[in-house]
Amino acid sequence: MLRLLLTLTTALLLSACSTLDYYSQLARGQLQLLNARQPVSALLTDAHTAAPLKQRLALTQQARDFASSQLSLPDNRSYRLYADIKRPFVVWNVFATEEFSLEPQLHCFPIAGCVAYRGFYQQGRARGAAALLKQQGLDTYIGGVEAYSTLGWFDDPLLNTMLRWSDERVVAVIFHELAHQQFYLPGDTAFNESYATFVEREGLRQWRQAQGLPSPSDNSDQQREAFSQLVLATRARLTTVYAQPLSVAAKRRAKQAEFTRLRQQYQQLRDEQWGGNGRFDGWIYSPLNNAKLLPFGLYDQWIPAFARLYDETQHSWPHFYQRVREIAQLAPAERQQLLAQLAAAPRT
Repeated sequence: MLRLLLTLTTALLLSACSTLDYYSQLARGQLQLLNARQPVSALLTDAHTAAPLKQRLALTQQARDFASSQLSLPDNRSYRLYADIKRPFVVWNVFATEEFSLEPQLHCFPIAGCVAYRGFYQQGRARGAAALLKQQGLDTYIGGVEAYSTLGWFDDPLLNTMLRWSDERVVAVIFHELAHQQFYLPGDTAFNESYATFVEREGLRQWRQAQGLPSPSDNSDQQREAFSQLVLATRARLTTVYAQPLSVAAKRRAKQAEFTRLRQQYQQLRDEQWGGNGRFDGWIYSPLNNAKLLPFGLYDQWIPAFARLYDETQHSWPHFYQRVREIAQLAPAERQQLLAQLAAAPRT
């Protein structure tokens, strides 16, 4: 609680009075989450705990042990606690861009640095913030989030929002969020998320091997990658459109034409290669704008670079984390150059 108050005080000193309400809701939301926590060990021995919940919680504790013993991730009380927050998402993130730009509206915080969104613990507040931004002529998007890391400031709990996922997805997210606790570079989202996603994927591969589980038989990862590439290609074309000396009306027509093209390409991919699997239908057929494209690419931009780095450290997790810290200390341009070199190098 003391850490929470210190963080809030620092934030308020660095902020204008107009942001007081925003930081207050962050503090209240985090406090409510902390108060809802219960030790998983107690739930596992409680006769009143439903059997399906016990089964899922037992799995998380096996993964939690594996994360520290085999992946050298922090050994603390995070994900050894459980909180049922009685809602489908823990926070809702609001993204915003100019009408003819794919540069996000950045928000800077004392701990996390600058990020491309603002988070709200209540969906109504997120919708209200998005509505105000729309009145300013900005493109906006609201994305629900099932889990996040406080970067080791608190003992992060397992959430009911996470347990809706498959067993493998729950395990992967535990690895991902603990990787953020292991290291976090304020202000560089692509670096942080690519690093944590590599730890998640390689950790999950090692988890499957240790559990004697077969490699996934479905092609969900390939579908997700193909869909991401469609969106990134659209984003690249829109960047070109916005840079052209066109009238506002012409840019709007070109913008909508690119979104139509994206939907057509997706439909062709879905029907011809995925056997009609419409896992992304909800996203693609709801309203599209610049802000909705922002999250794509952040989580996987530098995965090949971190994979190569893992090879260079002879698959030693402690040495890998040390190299991650060293690279993070480089100037941004130098860091980007090194990551690009690592990404281009073949894996051994």
